[in-house]
Order: sequence, then C-alpha cells, then structure tokens
Amino acid sequence: MHPERQRQRLDNKSVEDARQGTIPPDDHPKVNWPGRERPTLAVTLGATSVLIVASVVAMLLAFAEKVPCRSGAWNYYYKQFQDSCYTDIYPLYYGEGLAARQAPYIGHPVEYPVVIGGAMEYAAWIVTNVNSVIRGREFYDVTVVLLAVCAVAGVLATARAAGPDGRWQGLMVALSPALILSAFVNWDLIAFALTALGIAAWAARREAWAGVLLGLGVATKFYPLVVLGALLLLCLRAGRMRDFGKTFGAAALAWLAVNVPVMIVAPSGWATFYVFSKDRGADWGSVWYMFEHFNLPQLGNYQLSVLNEMSAAALIVAYAAIALLVLAAPRRPRLPQVCFLMLAAFLMTNKVWSPQYVIWLVPLAVLARPRLWPYALWQLAEIGYFFGIWGYLLFQYRIDGNTFAGYQGISTGWYFTLLAARFLTVALLAAYVVRDILCTERDVVRARGHDDPAGGVLDQAPDRFRIRLSGLVSRAGAASAS
Repeated sequence: MHPERQRQRLDNKSVEDARQGTIPPDDHPKVNWPGRERPTLAVTLGATSVLIVASVVAMLLAFAEKVPCRSGAWNYYYKQFQDSCYTDIYPLYYGEGLAARQAPYIGHPVEYPVVIGGAMEYAAWIVTNVNSVIRGREFYDVTVVLLAVCAVAGVLATARAAGPDGRWQGLMVALSPALILSAFVNWDLIAFALTALGIAAWAARREAWAGVLLGLGVATKFYPLVVLGALLLLCLRAGRMRDFGKTFGAAALAWLAVNVPVMIVAPSGWATFYVFSKDRGADWGSVWYMFEHFNLPQLGNYQLSVLNEMSAAALIVAYAAIALLVLAAPRRPRLPQVCFLMLAAFLMTNKVWSPQYVIWLVPLAVLARPRLWPYALWQLAEIGYFFGIWGYLLFQYRIDGNTFAGYQGISTGWYFTLLAARFLTVALLAAYVVRDILCTERDVVRARGHDDPAGGVLDQAPDRFRIRLSGLVSRAGAASAS
C-alpha cells in the first residue's frame, strides 16, 4: 500500500477509535480532527472585547426591563406584576431593616447567606447620605452596578472554562434572554460569578483558588455545592482525590472565614436562612406546588415534614443515579455535564423554583451541551414562565377581591402549563446530556477532539476506577481491556 494512503487510513482509524472511547484519553493520537481548526467567526465571537460588550449590552437591557418599576411601579403591588418588572432588591431594602440602618444579621435577621448580606450592607452604606425619598431607588441602582460587574466576570469565566476553541460559548451565556430578564430580580449574579470563576480556576489547575471561589459561592447561594459534588465523583473515578481534597479544604476554609464571625456575633440572625429553608413549604415554580394545588394522592401532601422527606428522597434517588452514571459510563463525563445534571436534579426536586434560578443553570447548560435548539427551546420555556408567574400573582390578587385596571393576569391552568413546560424542557436538556455521556460521538465537544476543557487535572487523565455494569469496581486498565 502506498505510504501516504496507509498513514491516512491509520489516522482515520485513530479518529474513529477515539470518538468511540475505546482508547484512553492519554493515548489519543495527535490527528487532524474534522473541524479542529478554530473558525475565524468562532474566534471573533469568543474575543474578550466581544464578550465584554455583549455582557454590558445584556445588562443594559436587563436594566431597561426594570425601568417601569424604577419609575414607581414597584410602589403598587399589582403594577409591578403588570409591567413584569418585579425585583426583590427594592422592597428588601426596607423589609430587611436596611432603610432603618440595621446591620444584617445583627440588627435584623436576613433570609440570605452571609455574602449577600454583606452586599446588602455595602450598598446600603453607599447610599446612607442620599435623600430618604429616593434612597431605596439608589440602593437598587448601586446593587445593579455590582450585579452587572458580576455578570461580566461570570461570562468571561465561562468562556475561559470552555477552552480556547469554545470561548464563543460565553456569548450564549451573555445573551441568554432568560438570564437578561431575571438578572436583577435578586442577588443571584454574585453566586453566578463566583461559581463560574471557581470552575475557570479549576480548569486552569488552580485547585486552591477554585476552592476559595466555590466556598464563597456556597456562602452566597447553596447551589455551588453541586460543583463540589461533581468534582468528588469525577476525581474518584480518575484517582485525583488529592486534588479534590485541596479544593474542598480551601472551600471549607473560605466558607468558615465569612460565616464564623457572623455565627459568633449574631447566631440567631445567621441561622435565619437555614431555618427559613427547612420550614418553607411548597412554593411557586416547583412541581410540589403543582401537586399540592391539584391534591394529587401522596405527592400533594400539605404536611411540611412529609414534603421535606419526599423532596429529599427524590433528590437522593436522582443523585444516586447520576453517581452511577458518572462511575459506570464508558468514558468519564465532562465536568460541566455532571454539574448540569446535579443542578437540574436539585431544581426539579426542590420545594421552590424561583424565576431567577435560571441564572444558575445557564452557564452549566451551555458548557454541558453547546448546541442551539434544545437550549433555545428551554430558553423559550423560561421566558414563558418569567411572564407567567407575574400574571399568576395578578390573578391571585384579583380573586382575593382586589380590583384594578389593565391586565388581569393569567388563570391557574395557564400558569401550571408554563410551569410544566419549564420542568419538561430542563428534563429534555438533561436527557440529551445523558445521551451525550453514553454516546460520546454525539458530544459536540469531544467530537472536536477535546476531552474535558473545564476539567483541569481531569482533562486527558486516565481512569483509575470504574463500575462495571455487574456492579463491581475494577481498575481502569481491566475495564478498558474488557
């Protein structure tokens, strides 16, 4: 056979073997993968300047969406819902005692973790000398600037975690319509930035910094715990538990560093968030709320203790299935794939699913599966739910005997249709991610010759342990030999 033809045949076989996951990642040959060269358009879309501009434009759009409330609609219960501009930031300036110059946790209990309490206190301090008539609005404005900076940082970090060939994925995050609509509903963009920066630090093999950032993220919102859970499973399979231990230790120290002082000074104020979460019943957005509304047998149980048990049991079952998938898949899943599945499972089984929680999911969904159509379908469902929840609250306000002019909201049937649509589109995305894990040739990232751009020390690392379908733990070498 002609030498050139023989070389081409061997290259083609190596490409096919690697795509099928039949050779370890470390043994993947250096071949010219189809589409491996970065297209000029992708490079342009992933440029730092483009991502910054897109993020700033997105935040300006988010600010514009809240202009009706900033102009006074938030002073009327029904008007803020008619204009779909509701935000927690303005009313909580008064509700959390900030307007009365009460320090979070010490002077007034706060229903949020300590980093958000610190952000509240910082913004309240900046507007201390502002005229009291407009101080609440200025508190909102200062908070918006802080959140916008976090949005830019989170987008850039997501692009970094996607790797050099995938930086354009940051653009999908920056221009997410659902993220734009929900950007200034609450303080979630702080956790968004810290989580994305933590994943980017892990991708850069800065394990300690990744832990610090993720620990601060957990001290902002609890959901960054899913990243630590995903790292635990993947590091267990790859035999990189020392790296995980370094990250987990740094995360624990960072969390303790910002929590312990508040725990000591104001233990009851600090505990408010945890007590509130435990005692909270089924709330808007969750399937448990829908089950209760329709009085479904067993699932629609109004007793709080039973609800907590059912929610926890559903999450445990989901996480057990994800753990089995991670440890038994033919090829080790990518970090964003596992993070997305764990967060989706948490949201789908949680007692509450607020509209701004979409901010948590967007970067992980993009990194896990950077394809347009299932993502776009989910975004449409999130947009529908965003407007639907405000219409539903208007409807509830009206049936309570209140009268008002203008838009009257949407009925219960429409609301629960939108709720179910959001649930099902997230489930669909999760199903696609599971399929990509089991059939690696369908994973668009690995189809381009990459292993795990966000994986850090996991990227190209050989497996140490894998669960066979028979349920036995085996060495990776024995698994591949079989």
